[in-house]
Amino acid sequence: MFWLFLLGSILGWILEGIFTLLVDGEFINHSALVIGPFDICYGICACALTSLLYKYKDKGIPYLFLISFFLGSVLEYVMSWGMEFVLGFSAWDYSGMFLNVNGRVCFVMSCLWGILGIVWIHYIYPYMEKVIHKISKKAGKKWIILVCIFLLFDLALTISAIVRARDWEKGIQPRNAYEKFLDSTFNKDYLYNMFNNSWSE
Repeated sequence: MFWLFLLGSILGWILEGIFTLLVDGEFINHSALVIGPFDICYGICACALTSLLYKYKDKGIPYLFLISFFLGSVLEYVMSWGMEFVLGFSAWDYSGMFLNVNGRVCFVMSCLWGILGIVWIHYIYPYMEKVIHKISKKAGKKWIILVCIFLLFDLALTISAIVRARDWEKGIQPRNAYEKFLDSTFNKDYLYNMFNNSWSE
């Protein structure tokens, strides 16, 4: 499940990057962490979809579509609400789209979740499963520990960058070398792009 989460996060980052590049003509860094290509929402959905869909993978396309449609919608709604509750904004807003619910989910995106679930469980996951099983358990455990340490560091850095960017908006000057580093690297402009141009004051 850890490798599914990690690979799902990376694939989601690639997918979202290509989508915004084609639709909006600009690259948006959809990573939820300031270092690395980790779209956490997709990582969570990869684990959830795999857990729920795997035992039903032979039920037929319409059945898989409906499960993915509703599961993806619920997860997207919860994650949007959670982001707004913690950070004060959500990285997406579907308010102007057809059949949306509080701007957090909409019919078109839910349909895309349905399609993505089918593609994932029939074409992407079987290949990823083979790759994951080729990783030796001993080496795999070591890599998991190392990656977890890095992700925790990345998370702490992301949180501190957000806090510092909020302080910068309030006109608070950097108080030490670390805050100066954040102002010159993972600053408001960086976060603005990272959070899908939804960073709000």
